[in-house]
Amino acid sequence: MGMFSRINDIVQANLNAMLDKAEDPEKIIRLIIQEMEETLVEVRTDAARFIAQQKTLTRERNAIEKSIADWQYKAQLAVNNDKESLAKAALVEKQKYVAKAQAIEEQLSQLTDSVDKIQQDTGRLNEKLVEAKQKQKSLITRKHSATTRLKVKAVDSAGKIDDAMMRFEHYEQRIDYLEAQVDAYDVTDQKTTSLSDEFAALEQDESIDKELAEMKKQSVA
Repeated sequence: MGMFSRINDIVQANLNAMLDKAEDPEKIIRLIIQEMEETLVEVRTDAARFIAQQKTLTRERNAIEKSIADWQYKAQLAVNNDKESLAKAALVEKQKYVAKAQAIEEQLSQLTDSVDKIQQDTGRLNEKLVEAKQKQKSLITRKHSATTRLKVKAVDSAGKIDDAMMRFEHYEQRIDYLEAQVDAYDVTDQKTTSLSDEFAALEQDESIDKELAEMKKQSVA
């Protein structure tokens, strides 16, 4: 066996402690259940072998008991007919079968103890197996619940990110609008030349030209 070396190791194992220390509790509990089930198969195989031996020995014992009764009858018959030596010989044969019967009884007693112990161990193993399967079911339920909650959190987080991005884009649009307002002021503040201003400038240029011409004539004279 891998995790367990004896049936008692399985029965006395603290599943909670084992799972708390495991990096992958779901995998560990699956392996534990597998080993328990394999152990039960081995135990049942032993039980079947012992029961088969019990049946075989019981048949042998019944045959021996019949032989004992037969030799007992022969010994009594010899005594009744004053055949003492023959009676002793019959009793000797009877004792041989009695010894065989005693040996078989001892074997049957040992087999009975073994079968009783297997029944107890099987009961304890089944209880532990039920406990392990309940742990496995609990782990699967917890994993499913955690996975579902994680998906919900992920969707919620994605929604928050989208909201934040929308707020950021809205904020950028507001800034763009404010900057556009400033640019609009710059455009509207540019000075425009009216028609009267253009004529006034033209008259000023003409006056300057006349004065410059007069200055040139005086210089020549």
